[in-house]
Order: sequence, then C-alpha cells, then structure tokens
Amino acid sequence: MRFYLSSSKLGEKAPLLAELYGNDRPVAYIANALDHAADKGWLEAWIADEIQELNDAGLRAEHVDLRDFFQKGTDFRDVAAKYSGVWMSGGNVFVLRQAMTLSGLDAFILENQKSDNFTYGGYSAACCVLSPSLKAFAIADDPSVLPYPEITEMIWDGLGILDFAFMPHYQPEHPDWALFQKEVAICSANNMPYRTFRDGEVLVL
Repeated sequence: MRFYLSSSKLGEKAPLLAELYGNDRPVAYIANALDHAADKGWLEAWIADEIQELNDAGLRAEHVDLRDFFQKGTDFRDVAAKYSGVWMSGGNVFVLRQAMTLSGLDAFILENQKSDNFTYGGYSAACCVLSPSLKAFAIADDPSVLPYPEITEMIWDGLGILDFAFMPHYQPEHPDWALFQKEVAICSANNMPYRTFRDGEVLVL
C-alpha cells in the first residue's frame, strides 16, 4: 500500500497524487473524522470543497460515508476494489478511529498494507491514526467524543502502520501551537517515538 501523509490538506507534494492513485478508478473521499461537527451545512460545504481540490489535482474523488458500513453484513472491504485508494480528511483522530473500526476500514488497511494496488492518503488525523498509540493526541483532540451508539468506550490504539507518532501542524504560527507542544512533551516523557511535521510537509511511503 502506498501512503501519502500530509500535515495539512494536499501538501507540497500534491503533483504526486495523480501518479500514486492513477485515474483508472475513483478515490474514496472520507470525512468521518468530522462526524461530530454540529453544523451540518458547514460540513457539506467542506466536503464539496475538498472533493473539488482532489479533482483539481487530477483525481476522481467521490464521497464515501463510512457510516454506510456500520450495519451487520456490510464492510468497507466489500467495495474496496472499486477504488484506487482513500483520501481521509482531518478532524478528530478518536472519532476517525471509531469509524474505521465500525466500518472495517481499519481491518482492510492492516490486511492490505503490503499490497501494491491501493493508496492511503490524507492529512492531520488521517495520519495520526496510523501511529502505534493515540494517547499523545488527547490534548488537541477530545478523546471522550463518542458520536456512534455502537461504541461506548474510547479506542486508544492506533493502527501501528507507522512506528512513531505522527505530530502534524508543528509550527509556532498555528493557533493550537501550545497544545501541540504539550503533545510532543508527552511523547518525550513516555519514550514514545515521534516525528513532527509542519503544514505543507508530506511523508510518502
């Protein structure tokens, strides 16, 4: 599996996206990290804008709601072959982790991480969720947000695709700079490997 991991939005390596995803199949755009957003009108506009950005970058993005796969008998793995990959919006990493669990997307990624024909891309929370643990992210993101009735306890384990905590937005001009500093301090105090990324920076694996 190819990984395009950006601190914010498409990032500075956006010209690589068309090559990584190809254009033979659409890209599943997933915004479930924002399922806790109260303003649904704002969320609809956000999704439309992000899909347009992906299309402008040469992809064929279509919105896929992971909640459609929460019911028994449905699973993201059933439709995965239709897509060349996923692009994940930022938001709350704990909400995203819950949605990935309920939909089977996490299982699909873990089962296919050595595959050559799928690309996982996204920014911020989409990258953080690949870390070994989510505990360091509980400063900037609220881990107690439980928007789905199927889950009643927080999930602290990341997917472990990365062997370090992906720490995005690490720049003094960011409005949440003080929170991100505290998260890095937690990593240091607990001997948790981490890497910091400024907005614009992208890690391609």
